[in-house]
Amino acid sequence: MKPPGWQGILDDNEEIIWQGRPDGRIVLRAGNIFMILFGLAFAGFALVWMILAASAGGFLWAFGLVHFGVGLSLAFGSLFFSAYRRRNTWYTLTSKRAFIATNLPIQGKRLKSFPITADTSLELEQGDPASIYFASEIRRGKNSNYQVRVGFERIPDGAEVFKKFRDVQESAA
Repeated sequence: MKPPGWQGILDDNEEIIWQGRPDGRIVLRAGNIFMILFGLAFAGFALVWMILAASAGGFLWAFGLVHFGVGLSLAFGSLFFSAYRRRNTWYTLTSKRAFIATNLPIQGKRLKSFPITADTSLELEQGDPASIYFASEIRRGKNSNYQVRVGFERIPDGAEVFKKFRDVQESAA
């Protein structure tokens, strides 16, 4: 008998080995620093423009509010959205697959499954919390496609879960 909610999702001979959630704290990464600086410069320019436009009188300064808001969202949006996304993410490792479930506004509920085979490339990113990467996805950008690593990010018991991934790989061989 399958656990509640997993009927029709798991194969007959598939068992849940581990379930968990990522750490939902706000994290400052090297990649965020450029976006924060760019966003603050963008918002700062908009703020100076609004002050100068307000000194001329009228309501022309209000057009700068959109640019000011965009600058602030560029500066801080990636920090807060990444943490929000992790707070609305659930991970499951089974005897055959890794599942990543999300429940986000606009996108709604999503469940992605990734097969774990003997050939699956596993990468443990040590840390507290640790991350385990086991797949990649191609995403479409404005001018080209780019590759994104997929995995269980920022989990507190990463080394133990990594061993479980290796066990799944060995049983698949």
